[in-house]
Amino acid sequence: MALDASSFNQLIKNRRSVFQKDYTGQRVDDTIIHQLLENATWAPTHKLTEPWRFVVFTGDGLKKLADFQSECYKQVATSKGNFQQDRYDALKTNPMKSSHIIAVCMKRDEKKSVPAWEELGAVFCAVQNMYLTATAYGIGCYLSTGGITNFEEAKSFFELETEDKLLGFLHIGMPNGNTRLSKRKPIEEKVKWISH
Repeated sequence: MALDASSFNQLIKNRRSVFQKDYTGQRVDDTIIHQLLENATWAPTHKLTEPWRFVVFTGDGLKKLADFQSECYKQVATSKGNFQQDRYDALKTNPMKSSHIIAVCMKRDEKKSVPAWEELGAVFCAVQNMYLTATAYGIGCYLSTGGITNFEEAKSFFELETEDKLLGFLHIGMPNGNTRLSKRKPIEEKVKWISH
């Protein structure tokens, strides 16, 4: 199948993380979110384990996520003696700035037919598919890997087992047009060719 390679190359170069401060507050249509998720499932996956799992929060669901993550953070941080009120407040209020938030999870293959790092790689390829789809639709998004992402105590909320992983949250919103420029170092600095 022949595609317009020039447009595709431009799509990749135009992909950006667009943060909540740059969202208009307008809601993204659910059909676009569905397309992001559909495209995510076409990521490469060794032995077709399809380890990606997604939980989509929107509307009142954003408040449910905000309440859970702030209280989970409070419980864990207090027990470790490093609770910060401003962090709690951000976890409680920031989700409402997004149109949708997609929890990105890795469901470990029960047979362990491939190494865990391959499963993680497949999920991050799925995330890249979502990023590119968002760019094609003119939607802003970014993957946050902070907050409660590494808390074992958060797993049950997302119906994850011991060997599964909560990898982050894809925040989605309509961008206000303040797209920032980006750049990369020359590819020659990062590639070595061996031809004979």
